[in-house]
Amino acid sequence: MKDLVRIKSLLSTEIESLLNQQVKKEAHSSSLYLAMASWCDRNGFDGSAEYFFKQAEEERHHQLKIYKYILDMGGTAISPDISNIKIEFASFREVFEDALEQEIAITQSFKNIAARCHKEQDFVTMEFLNWFLKEQREEEYKARRALELFEVIGEEGTGRWQIDKHVKDIKYDSEAGN
Repeated sequence: MKDLVRIKSLLSTEIESLLNQQVKKEAHSSSLYLAMASWCDRNGFDGSAEYFFKQAEEERHHQLKIYKYILDMGGTAISPDISNIKIEFASFREVFEDALEQEIAITQSFKNIAARCHKEQDFVTMEFLNWFLKEQREEEYKARRALELFEVIGEEGTGRWQIDKHVKDIKYDSEAGN
């Protein structure tokens, strides 16, 4: 029966495994963003806490979207175990540096899955991944813009307060590419 189910799956074993790894990475991102929201909230950065709560929700949505895709394709989706989430940060800026690093790592992971799909000629999964690749443009843009606020505004005086007020208003215009 197991072999029959695998034959009926539209995913290769390797792509299914890569997608399940991505589910875990998205869950990790969501948990990390919750930890960042908590840190910001504890340190009085309410706008940034709101920003990271929203990011955590988006990552959870991404996780579920991939999870359901695996199931829809006849694969076995695996609920991830998440641990070792960083909860303390040395500075306000470090929170945003870590967020950008996380988004860059997620983009690279999607590119690796897409490369494997091309190799296997899995055009159905490639089409599915296109939404995530476009989404990562937005995610990286917003993370970069948030970090750029530290350079533009500076942290001296009321700088951190100003950064905190501006970060939640960062928008991405997909038509303009930013």
